[in-house]
Amino acid sequence: MVVVLGLVMGYRPEGGVTGVAAAVALVVAFGLSLSLLWAAVALLVPDQAVVISVANVVLMPLSFASNIFVQPATMPGRLRAFVEVNPLSHVAAAARGLMNHTAGAAGAVTWSLVATAVVTAVCAPLVLHLYGRRG
Repeated sequence: MVVVLGLVMGYRPEGGVTGVAAAVALVVAFGLSLSLLWAAVALLVPDQAVVISVANVVLMPLSFASNIFVQPATMPGRLRAFVEVNPLSHVAAAARGLMNHTAGAAGAVTWSLVATAVVTAVCAPLVLHLYGRRG
């Protein structure tokens, strides 16, 4: 919906359909890897309201302390340092780079794929173990 709304508002991605599809696939893959993390939390915590609260406590600062809304160059030094290592910043930069066909996007894409693979490799076995222990 965000891409469609952007197109309606006049955004024309230089990466074309391929770049947009790659960006959407990257964001979805990262989101699915994070969903494994929240599944693990949900299997550890009995109350679903607590899971939602924990997710909000973690994701809100990560979202607002990223390059999604503001350019890091405008931030104070310590915040900028955090933004530069924030995984959401790398995923956002990779998605922008893919959609805009930016030459420097390869590093952000690689970092995002590595982060996705690491979160999946850590959380998937944990979720399977916790789920198996419940049954």
